[in-house]
Amino acid sequence: MAGLNLNRPTSPRVLISLVPMIDVLLILLVFFMVTSTYLDLDMIPAVQQQEEAETTAPPTDVAGVVMMRLGSDGVPVIRGQAMSQPELNDYLQLTLADEPLTQVVVLPSAAATTQALISVMDTATRAGVVRLRVIRLEARP
Repeated sequence: MAGLNLNRPTSPRVLISLVPMIDVLLILLVFFMVTSTYLDLDMIPAVQQQEEAETTAPPTDVAGVVMMRLGSDGVPVIRGQAMSQPELNDYLQLTLADEPLTQVVVLPSAAATTQALISVMDTATRAGVVRLRVIRLEARP
C-alpha cells in the first residue's frame, strides 16, 4: 500500500443567489409601509375653542397676557405694531421683567408658514417665556 490516493470529486461551488432575499426584503418593506401609522403632520399643539372655554376661565387680569397675531407674511403683530424678531425678543424680555409668569398667546394666520410660527416660538423661548400657547381658529360651519 504504497501511496493510497483517494481523490474525491470536488462538488462545484454552489452560488447563493441574492434575488430571493431581495424579493423577501421588498415584500417586508411594502408590508411595513402599508401597516405603519404616520404621525399627524399637524404636530404643533393647538387649543380648540371649546376646550379652552371649558377648561379655563377667561383671564381677569389682561396685564399677564400678551396676545400676538402672526400674519400671513410671517411678521408677528402685538397691539397693532409689527415687530421684527429682535424687537419681539426685547419686548418679551421687558414684559417678563415686570411679570415673570406672563402668558404669550400666538394666533397664527391660516396663510402663515410653519417656519414663521416656529421662529416666533423660538424667539419667545429665548426671551424666557415659560407659558406659551398657540391658538388655531377654525371656521364655523
